[in-house]
Amino acid sequence: MAAMSAVVFGLSWWLGLYLLARDPRKPVLVLAAIGLMSFAVVVALDAVRVTGGHYTELLSRIEVYIVVVPGIAWFAVLLELSRSGDTWRSRVGELAAIAVVAALALTGATLAGGVNGPLRLGHWIMFGVNSVATLGAMAVAVRRQSRPRRVRRVAVVATLFFALGNAIIVIPLGLVPSWLALASTGFDVLLLGLAVALWDAFDEGQALRADMRRSFVGSVVVAALFGGQALIGMAVTDEHTALTVLLFTSLAIALSINVLADPLAGVLDRLAFSRSPGLRADRATLRRTESALPLRSQSPLDGVDDDTFVRLTRRALGHYGDLSKLVASPLTALPVIDDRLAQRGVPDQPLERANELKALLADRIAALKPRDGGDFGTTEQWRHYNSLYFPYVVGVRAYAQNATASGLDPVARQAWQWFVTEVPQRSLHNWQNAAARVIAADLRGTPVPATS
Repeated sequence: MAAMSAVVFGLSWWLGLYLLARDPRKPVLVLAAIGLMSFAVVVALDAVRVTGGHYTELLSRIEVYIVVVPGIAWFAVLLELSRSGDTWRSRVGELAAIAVVAALALTGATLAGGVNGPLRLGHWIMFGVNSVATLGAMAVAVRRQSRPRRVRRVAVVATLFFALGNAIIVIPLGLVPSWLALASTGFDVLLLGLAVALWDAFDEGQALRADMRRSFVGSVVVAALFGGQALIGMAVTDEHTALTVLLFTSLAIALSINVLADPLAGVLDRLAFSRSPGLRADRATLRRTESALPLRSQSPLDGVDDDTFVRLTRRALGHYGDLSKLVASPLTALPVIDDRLAQRGVPDQPLERANELKALLADRIAALKPRDGGDFGTTEQWRHYNSLYFPYVVGVRAYAQNATASGLDPVARQAWQWFVTEVPQRSLHNWQNAAARVIAADLRGTPVPATS
Protein backbone atom coordinates (compact mmCIF):
# COMPACT_ATOMS: atom_id res chain seq x y z
CA MET A 1 0.00 0.00 0.00
CA ALA A 2 2.84 2.41 0.84
CA ALA A 3 4.48 1.76 -2.52
CA MET A 4 1.23 2.42 -4.40
CA SER A 5 0.70 5.63 -2.41
CA ALA A 6 4.25 6.69 -3.20
CA VAL A 7 3.73 6.15 -6.93
CA VAL A 8 0.47 8.11 -7.02
CA PHE A 9 1.95 10.86 -4.86
CA GLY A 10 5.05 11.11 -7.04
CA LEU A 11 3.11 11.30 -10.30
CA SER A 12 0.69 13.93 -9.00
CA TRP A 13 3.41 16.03 -7.38
CA TRP A 14 5.60 15.84 -10.50
CA LEU A 15 2.82 16.80 -12.91
CA GLY A 16 1.72 19.68 -10.70
CA LEU A 17 5.26 21.04 -10.60
CA TYR A 18 5.64 20.49 -14.35
CA LEU A 19 2.56 22.59 -15.12
CA LEU A 20 3.67 25.28 -12.70
CA ALA A 21 7.15 25.41 -14.25
CA ARG A 22 5.72 25.83 -17.77
CA ASP A 23 4.56 29.35 -16.96
CA PRO A 24 3.69 30.41 -13.38
CA ARG A 25 2.07 33.57 -14.77
CA LYS A 26 -0.82 31.64 -16.35
CA PRO A 27 -3.75 31.20 -13.95
CA VAL A 28 -4.92 27.99 -15.63
CA LEU A 29 -1.55 26.30 -15.06
CA VAL A 30 -1.30 27.54 -11.48
CA LEU A 31 -4.81 26.32 -10.66
CA ALA A 32 -4.18 22.91 -12.22
CA ALA A 33 -0.92 22.66 -10.27
CA ILE A 34 -2.76 23.46 -7.04
CA GLY A 35 -5.27 20.70 -7.76
CA LEU A 36 -2.62 18.09 -8.52
CA MET A 37 -0.34 18.96 -5.64
CA SER A 38 -3.20 19.15 -3.13
CA PHE A 39 -4.27 15.68 -4.23
CA ALA A 40 -0.69 14.51 -3.65
CA VAL A 41 -0.85 15.96 -0.13
CA VAL A 42 -4.10 14.06 0.49
CA VAL A 43 -2.42 10.82 -0.61
CA ALA A 44 0.50 11.45 1.74
CA LEU A 45 -1.74 12.34 4.69
CA ASP A 46 -3.89 9.28 4.09
CA ALA A 47 -0.85 7.00 3.98
CA VAL A 48 0.48 8.43 7.25
CA ARG A 49 -2.96 8.24 8.88
CA VAL A 50 -3.51 4.55 8.14
CA THR A 51 -0.24 3.63 9.86
CA GLY A 52 -2.11 4.08 13.13
CA GLY A 53 0.11 6.68 14.73
CA HIS A 54 -0.76 9.07 17.56
CA TYR A 55 -2.22 11.73 15.27
CA THR A 56 -4.78 9.62 13.38
CA GLU A 57 -7.81 11.64 14.42
CA LEU A 58 -6.09 14.98 13.79
CA LEU A 59 -4.94 13.90 10.32
CA SER A 60 -8.48 12.70 9.53
CA ARG A 61 -9.88 16.15 10.34
CA ILE A 62 -7.21 17.92 8.31
CA GLU A 63 -7.56 15.55 5.36
CA VAL A 64 -11.31 16.08 4.99
CA TYR A 65 -10.69 19.78 4.24
CA ILE A 66 -7.75 19.28 1.88
CA VAL A 67 -9.62 16.54 0.01
CA VAL A 68 -12.04 19.09 -1.48
CA VAL A 69 -9.26 21.30 -2.89
CA PRO A 70 -8.63 19.24 -6.09
CA GLY A 71 -12.30 19.53 -7.06
CA ILE A 72 -12.41 23.27 -6.39
CA ALA A 73 -9.17 23.76 -8.31
CA TRP A 74 -10.38 21.79 -11.33
CA PHE A 75 -13.65 23.74 -11.32
CA ALA A 76 -11.58 26.94 -11.41
CA VAL A 77 -9.46 25.54 -14.25
CA LEU A 78 -12.53 24.80 -16.35
CA LEU A 79 -13.92 28.28 -15.69
CA GLU A 80 -10.61 29.78 -16.80
CA LEU A 81 -10.62 27.70 -19.98
CA SER A 82 -14.23 28.68 -20.75
CA ARG A 83 -13.68 32.43 -20.45
CA SER A 84 -14.84 34.27 -23.56
CA GLY A 85 -13.46 37.66 -22.53
CA ASP A 86 -11.09 39.44 -20.19
CA THR A 87 -13.42 42.03 -18.72
CA TRP A 88 -13.58 42.76 -15.00
CA ARG A 89 -17.16 41.52 -14.95
CA SER A 90 -16.21 38.08 -16.25
CA ARG A 91 -13.36 37.90 -13.74
CA VAL A 92 -15.61 38.92 -10.83
CA GLY A 93 -18.26 36.41 -11.91
CA GLU A 94 -15.65 33.67 -12.11
CA LEU A 95 -14.28 34.46 -8.64
CA ALA A 96 -17.79 34.56 -7.21
CA ALA A 97 -18.62 31.12 -8.64
CA ILE A 98 -15.40 29.67 -7.23
CA ALA A 99 -16.13 31.22 -3.84
CA VAL A 100 -19.64 29.71 -3.75
CA VAL A 101 -18.41 26.23 -4.70
CA ALA A 102 -15.56 26.44 -2.18
CA ALA A 103 -17.90 27.59 0.59
CA LEU A 104 -20.35 24.74 -0.06
CA ALA A 105 -17.59 22.14 -0.27
CA LEU A 106 -15.94 23.35 2.93
CA THR A 107 -19.32 23.36 4.65
CA GLY A 108 -19.72 19.74 3.68
CA ALA A 109 -16.24 19.00 5.03
CA THR A 110 -17.16 20.64 8.33
CA LEU A 111 -20.34 18.56 8.58
CA ALA A 112 -18.42 15.39 7.70
CA GLY A 113 -15.90 16.02 10.48
CA GLY A 114 -13.27 13.72 9.02
CA VAL A 115 -12.57 10.95 6.56
CA ASN A 116 -12.98 8.32 9.26
CA GLY A 117 -16.24 7.01 10.58
CA PRO A 118 -19.64 6.37 9.02
CA LEU A 119 -21.07 8.06 5.94
CA ARG A 120 -22.52 11.48 6.79
CA LEU A 121 -24.50 14.20 5.04
CA GLY A 122 -21.32 16.24 4.70
CA HIS A 123 -19.74 13.56 2.51
CA TRP A 124 -22.69 13.68 0.13
CA ILE A 125 -22.53 17.49 0.00
CA MET A 126 -18.83 17.37 -0.85
CA PHE A 127 -19.41 14.81 -3.57
CA GLY A 128 -22.43 16.61 -5.05
CA VAL A 129 -20.87 20.08 -5.08
CA ASN A 130 -17.60 18.96 -6.68
CA SER A 131 -19.23 16.71 -9.26
CA VAL A 132 -22.06 19.03 -10.35
CA ALA A 133 -19.78 22.08 -10.50
CA THR A 134 -17.06 20.39 -12.55
CA LEU A 135 -19.51 18.78 -14.98
CA GLY A 136 -21.28 22.10 -15.57
CA ALA A 137 -18.01 23.98 -16.08
CA MET A 138 -16.80 21.25 -18.43
CA ALA A 139 -19.86 21.65 -20.66
CA VAL A 140 -19.29 25.41 -20.90
CA ALA A 141 -15.54 25.06 -21.53
CA VAL A 142 -15.94 22.53 -24.33
CA ARG A 143 -18.68 24.58 -26.02
CA ARG A 144 -16.75 27.86 -25.97
CA GLN A 145 -13.20 26.74 -26.73
CA SER A 146 -11.87 25.94 -30.21
CA ARG A 147 -9.27 23.30 -29.49
CA PRO A 148 -8.28 20.12 -31.38
CA ARG A 149 -10.66 17.23 -30.92
CA ARG A 150 -8.08 15.14 -29.07
CA VAL A 151 -7.56 17.90 -26.50
CA ARG A 152 -11.28 18.34 -25.90
CA ARG A 153 -11.73 14.58 -25.69
CA VAL A 154 -9.07 14.27 -22.97
CA ALA A 155 -10.66 17.14 -21.03
CA VAL A 156 -14.15 15.61 -21.25
CA VAL A 157 -13.06 12.09 -20.30
CA ALA A 158 -10.89 13.40 -17.46
CA THR A 159 -13.71 15.51 -16.03
CA LEU A 160 -16.23 12.68 -16.24
CA PHE A 161 -13.87 10.29 -14.47
CA PHE A 162 -13.03 12.94 -11.90
CA ALA A 163 -16.69 13.63 -11.12
CA LEU A 164 -17.28 9.93 -10.58
CA GLY A 165 -14.00 9.56 -8.73
CA ASN A 166 -15.09 12.12 -6.17
CA ALA A 167 -17.18 9.38 -4.62
CA ILE A 168 -14.02 7.41 -3.94
CA ILE A 169 -12.13 10.44 -2.63
CA VAL A 170 -14.64 11.92 -0.20
CA ILE A 171 -17.00 9.07 0.69
CA PRO A 172 -15.42 6.29 2.77
CA LEU A 173 -17.80 3.61 1.56
CA GLY A 174 -15.20 0.85 1.47
CA LEU A 175 -16.87 -0.75 -1.55
CA VAL A 176 -13.58 -1.28 -3.39
CA PRO A 177 -10.09 -2.18 -2.16
CA SER A 178 -8.06 0.83 -1.04
CA TRP A 179 -5.32 0.22 -3.60
CA LEU A 180 -7.86 0.19 -6.43
CA ALA A 181 -9.51 3.38 -5.19
CA LEU A 182 -6.11 5.05 -4.93
CA ALA A 183 -4.97 3.95 -8.38
CA SER A 184 -8.22 4.90 -10.14
CA THR A 185 -8.47 8.30 -8.48
CA GLY A 186 -4.81 9.02 -9.21
CA PHE A 187 -5.44 8.15 -12.86
CA ASP A 188 -8.34 10.60 -12.99
CA VAL A 189 -6.34 13.47 -11.52
CA LEU A 190 -3.34 12.81 -13.76
CA LEU A 191 -5.61 12.78 -16.80
CA LEU A 192 -6.86 16.21 -15.77
CA GLY A 193 -3.29 17.48 -15.58
CA LEU A 194 -2.50 16.04 -18.99
CA ALA A 195 -5.56 17.78 -20.45
CA VAL A 196 -4.33 21.15 -19.15
CA ALA A 197 -0.81 20.50 -20.48
CA LEU A 198 -2.21 19.67 -23.92
CA TRP A 199 -4.43 22.75 -23.82
CA ASP A 200 -1.52 25.03 -22.98
CA ALA A 201 0.80 23.44 -25.55
CA PHE A 202 -1.83 24.01 -28.22
CA ASP A 203 -2.17 27.66 -27.18
CA GLU A 204 1.58 28.18 -27.40
CA GLY A 205 1.99 26.17 -30.60
CA GLN A 206 4.51 23.91 -28.85
CA ALA A 207 5.30 20.23 -28.88
CA LEU A 208 4.67 18.51 -25.55
CA ARG A 209 5.81 14.90 -25.76
CA ALA A 210 9.60 15.35 -25.76
CA ASP A 211 9.65 17.98 -23.03
CA MET A 212 7.29 16.05 -20.76
CA ARG A 213 9.16 12.79 -21.37
CA ARG A 214 12.45 14.43 -20.37
CA SER A 215 10.93 15.79 -17.16
CA PHE A 216 9.22 12.47 -16.37
CA VAL A 217 12.32 10.34 -16.85
CA GLY A 218 14.41 12.61 -14.64
CA SER A 219 11.72 12.58 -11.97
CA VAL A 220 11.45 8.79 -12.01
CA VAL A 221 15.20 8.49 -11.47
CA VAL A 222 15.34 10.84 -8.48
CA ALA A 223 12.13 9.40 -7.01
CA ALA A 224 13.54 5.87 -7.18
CA LEU A 225 16.81 6.95 -5.57
CA PHE A 226 15.24 8.87 -2.70
CA GLY A 227 11.95 7.05 -2.17
CA GLY A 228 13.45 3.59 -2.56
CA GLN A 229 15.56 4.05 0.56
CA ALA A 230 12.50 4.80 2.71
CA LEU A 231 10.59 1.85 1.26
CA ILE A 232 13.46 -0.48 2.07
CA GLY A 233 13.53 0.87 5.61
CA MET A 234 9.80 0.26 5.99
CA ALA A 235 10.23 -3.32 4.81
CA VAL A 236 12.89 -4.20 7.41
CA THR A 237 11.77 -2.13 10.44
CA ASP A 238 8.61 -1.45 12.41
CA GLU A 239 8.91 2.34 12.41
CA HIS A 240 6.27 2.73 9.72
CA THR A 241 4.87 6.13 10.72
CA ALA A 242 8.22 7.93 10.83
CA LEU A 243 9.46 6.26 7.64
CA THR A 244 6.18 7.01 5.83
CA VAL A 245 6.60 10.70 6.64
CA LEU A 246 10.23 10.50 5.48
CA LEU A 247 9.14 8.77 2.26
CA PHE A 248 6.77 11.50 1.15
CA THR A 249 8.91 14.42 2.27
CA SER A 250 11.91 12.94 0.44
CA LEU A 251 9.88 12.44 -2.71
CA ALA A 252 8.48 15.97 -2.55
CA ILE A 253 11.89 17.58 -2.13
CA ALA A 254 13.63 15.42 -4.74
CA LEU A 255 10.94 15.97 -7.36
CA SER A 256 10.83 19.70 -6.65
CA ILE A 257 14.58 20.03 -7.14
CA ASN A 258 14.42 18.10 -10.42
CA VAL A 259 11.41 19.82 -11.99
CA LEU A 260 12.29 23.31 -10.74
CA ALA A 261 15.98 23.00 -11.56
CA ASP A 262 16.02 26.09 -13.79
CA PRO A 263 14.33 28.49 -11.34
CA LEU A 264 16.50 27.15 -8.52
CA ALA A 265 19.59 27.67 -10.66
CA GLY A 266 18.49 31.28 -11.13
CA VAL A 267 18.24 31.71 -7.36
CA LEU A 268 21.72 30.26 -6.88
CA ASP A 269 23.08 32.54 -9.60
CA ARG A 270 21.66 35.58 -7.83
CA LEU A 271 23.46 34.52 -4.67
CA ALA A 272 26.76 33.48 -6.26
CA PHE A 273 26.96 36.16 -8.98
CA SER A 274 25.27 39.05 -7.19
CA ARG A 275 27.87 41.49 -8.55
CA SER A 276 27.77 40.18 -12.13
CA PRO A 277 24.34 41.01 -13.62
CA GLY A 278 25.58 40.43 -17.16
CA LEU A 279 26.76 36.93 -16.32
CA ARG A 280 23.44 36.14 -14.61
CA ALA A 281 21.48 37.37 -17.63
CA ASP A 282 23.57 35.31 -20.07
CA ARG A 283 23.21 32.15 -17.98
CA ALA A 284 19.45 32.70 -17.66
CA THR A 285 19.11 33.10 -21.42
CA LEU A 286 21.05 29.90 -22.04
CA ARG A 287 18.94 27.96 -19.54
CA ARG A 288 15.66 29.21 -20.99
CA THR A 289 16.82 28.47 -24.52
CA GLU A 290 17.90 24.95 -23.59
CA SER A 291 14.53 24.33 -21.94
CA ALA A 292 12.69 25.60 -25.02
CA LEU A 293 14.37 23.24 -27.49
CA PRO A 294 12.27 20.13 -26.61
CA LEU A 295 9.13 22.25 -27.13
CA ARG A 296 9.83 22.72 -30.85
CA SER A 297 7.71 20.64 -33.23
CA GLN A 298 9.24 18.85 -36.19
CA SER A 299 6.64 20.17 -38.65
CA PRO A 300 4.83 22.87 -36.66
CA LEU A 301 3.02 24.58 -39.56
CA ASP A 302 1.64 21.49 -41.29
CA GLY A 303 -2.14 21.72 -41.54
CA VAL A 304 -2.32 25.04 -39.68
CA ASP A 305 -5.45 27.00 -40.64
CA ASP A 306 -5.66 30.78 -40.87
CA ASP A 307 -7.12 31.31 -37.40
CA THR A 308 -4.43 29.19 -35.78
CA PHE A 309 -1.73 30.98 -37.74
CA VAL A 310 -3.04 34.33 -36.50
CA ARG A 311 -2.96 33.03 -32.93
CA LEU A 312 0.62 31.79 -33.35
CA THR A 313 1.62 35.17 -34.79
CA ARG A 314 0.04 36.92 -31.83
CA ARG A 315 1.97 34.67 -29.45
CA ALA A 316 5.25 35.34 -31.23
CA LEU A 317 4.66 39.10 -31.07
CA GLY A 318 3.96 38.82 -27.35
CA HIS A 319 7.25 36.94 -26.92
CA TYR A 320 9.20 39.45 -29.02
CA GLY A 321 11.59 40.33 -26.20
CA ASP A 322 12.11 36.73 -25.03
CA LEU A 323 14.43 34.86 -27.36
CA SER A 324 13.97 31.59 -25.48
CA LYS A 325 10.22 31.69 -26.16
CA LEU A 326 10.82 32.49 -29.83
CA VAL A 327 13.04 29.40 -30.11
CA ALA A 328 9.94 27.25 -29.52
CA SER A 329 7.68 29.31 -31.79
CA PRO A 330 6.27 27.41 -34.78
CA LEU A 331 6.89 30.52 -36.90
CA THR A 332 10.62 29.70 -36.93
CA ALA A 333 9.67 27.09 -39.56
CA LEU A 334 8.39 29.71 -42.00
CA PRO A 335 9.93 29.43 -45.50
CA VAL A 336 10.88 33.10 -45.33
CA ILE A 337 13.16 32.26 -42.39
CA ASP A 338 15.00 29.74 -44.59
CA ASP A 339 15.43 32.41 -47.27
CA ARG A 340 16.74 34.99 -44.84
CA LEU A 341 19.22 32.56 -43.27
CA ALA A 342 20.48 31.59 -46.70
CA GLN A 343 20.92 35.24 -47.69
CA ARG A 344 22.91 35.92 -44.53
CA GLY A 345 24.97 32.75 -44.94
CA VAL A 346 24.54 31.67 -41.31
CA PRO A 347 24.07 28.08 -40.07
CA ASP A 348 20.56 26.72 -39.66
CA GLN A 349 20.39 26.53 -35.86
CA PRO A 350 17.51 27.13 -33.40
CA LEU A 351 18.99 30.33 -31.99
CA GLU A 352 19.66 31.73 -35.46
CA ARG A 353 16.08 30.94 -36.47
CA ALA A 354 14.75 32.66 -33.35
CA ASN A 355 16.90 35.74 -34.01
CA GLU A 356 15.76 35.81 -37.62
CA LEU A 357 12.13 35.51 -36.57
CA LYS A 358 12.61 38.44 -34.20
CA ALA A 359 14.13 40.50 -37.03
CA LEU A 360 11.30 39.47 -39.35
CA LEU A 361 8.68 40.56 -36.83
CA ALA A 362 10.51 43.87 -36.38
CA ASP A 363 10.38 44.41 -40.15
CA ARG A 364 6.67 43.66 -40.28
CA ILE A 365 5.95 45.96 -37.34
CA ALA A 366 7.95 48.75 -38.98
CA ALA A 367 5.92 48.25 -42.17
CA LEU A 368 2.79 49.21 -40.21
CA LYS A 369 4.14 52.71 -39.51
CA PRO A 370 2.26 55.44 -41.42
CA ARG A 371 4.31 57.15 -44.11
CA ASP A 372 3.67 60.70 -42.96
CA GLY A 373 7.24 61.33 -41.83
CA GLY A 374 6.54 61.54 -38.10
CA ASP A 375 7.78 59.33 -35.26
CA PHE A 376 4.55 59.20 -33.32
CA GLY A 377 0.90 59.91 -33.86
CA THR A 378 -2.42 59.25 -32.22
CA THR A 379 -4.74 59.03 -35.20
CA GLU A 380 -6.49 55.83 -36.16
CA GLN A 381 -3.89 54.94 -38.82
CA TRP A 382 -1.21 54.82 -36.09
CA ARG A 383 -3.03 52.33 -33.87
CA HIS A 384 -1.62 49.09 -35.27
CA TYR A 385 1.93 50.38 -35.26
CA ASN A 386 1.72 51.98 -31.81
CA SER A 387 0.12 48.91 -30.23
CA LEU A 388 3.01 46.66 -31.27
CA TYR A 389 6.09 48.85 -31.62
CA PHE A 390 6.09 50.65 -28.29
CA PRO A 391 5.04 47.79 -25.96
CA TYR A 392 7.11 45.05 -27.64
CA VAL A 393 10.03 46.62 -29.50
CA VAL A 394 10.68 49.62 -27.25
CA GLY A 395 9.45 48.01 -24.03
CA VAL A 396 6.90 50.62 -22.94
CA ARG A 397 5.01 49.08 -20.00
CA ALA A 398 2.24 51.57 -19.50
CA TYR A 399 -0.09 49.34 -17.48
CA ALA A 400 2.42 47.55 -15.26
CA GLN A 401 2.18 48.18 -11.54
CA ASN A 402 4.41 51.08 -10.44
CA ALA A 403 5.52 51.60 -14.04
CA THR A 404 7.09 54.95 -14.92
CA ALA A 405 8.51 56.59 -18.03
CA SER A 406 12.03 56.73 -16.62
CA GLY A 407 14.70 55.56 -19.03
CA LEU A 408 12.56 56.10 -22.13
CA ASP A 409 13.52 58.41 -24.99
CA PRO A 410 11.30 61.46 -25.71
CA VAL A 411 9.17 59.67 -28.32
CA ALA A 412 8.64 56.64 -26.08
CA ARG A 413 7.76 58.95 -23.19
CA GLN A 414 5.13 60.58 -25.36
CA ALA A 415 3.72 57.17 -26.27
CA TRP A 416 3.74 56.09 -22.61
CA GLN A 417 1.77 59.18 -21.60
CA TRP A 418 -0.76 58.55 -24.38
CA PHE A 419 -1.28 54.92 -23.35
CA VAL A 420 -1.71 55.83 -19.68
CA THR A 421 -4.12 58.74 -20.17
CA GLU A 422 -6.10 57.93 -23.31
CA VAL A 423 -5.92 54.20 -24.17
CA PRO A 424 -7.80 51.63 -22.06
CA GLN A 425 -5.90 48.38 -21.68
CA ARG A 426 -8.71 46.46 -23.36
CA SER A 427 -8.50 48.75 -26.41
CA LEU A 428 -4.77 48.15 -26.68
CA HIS A 429 -5.38 44.42 -26.53
CA ASN A 430 -7.92 44.64 -29.36
CA TRP A 431 -5.56 46.75 -31.49
CA GLN A 432 -2.77 44.24 -30.96
CA ASN A 433 -5.01 41.38 -32.06
CA ALA A 434 -6.03 43.32 -35.18
CA ALA A 435 -2.38 44.15 -35.97
CA ALA A 436 -1.43 40.51 -35.49
CA ARG A 437 -4.00 39.52 -38.11
CA VAL A 438 -2.46 41.99 -40.56
CA ILE A 439 1.06 40.67 -39.94
CA ALA A 440 -0.11 37.06 -40.11
CA ALA A 441 -1.66 37.66 -43.53
CA ASP A 442 1.58 39.27 -44.65
CA LEU A 443 3.72 36.39 -43.36
CA ARG A 444 1.66 33.93 -45.35
CA GLY A 445 2.18 36.01 -48.48
CA THR A 446 5.30 36.83 -50.49
CA PRO A 447 8.55 36.59 -48.49
CA VAL A 448 10.38 39.83 -47.83
CA PRO A 449 14.19 39.89 -48.32
CA ALA A 450 16.31 40.02 -45.20
CA THR A 451 17.48 43.39 -43.99
CA SER A 452 21.12 44.16 -43.47
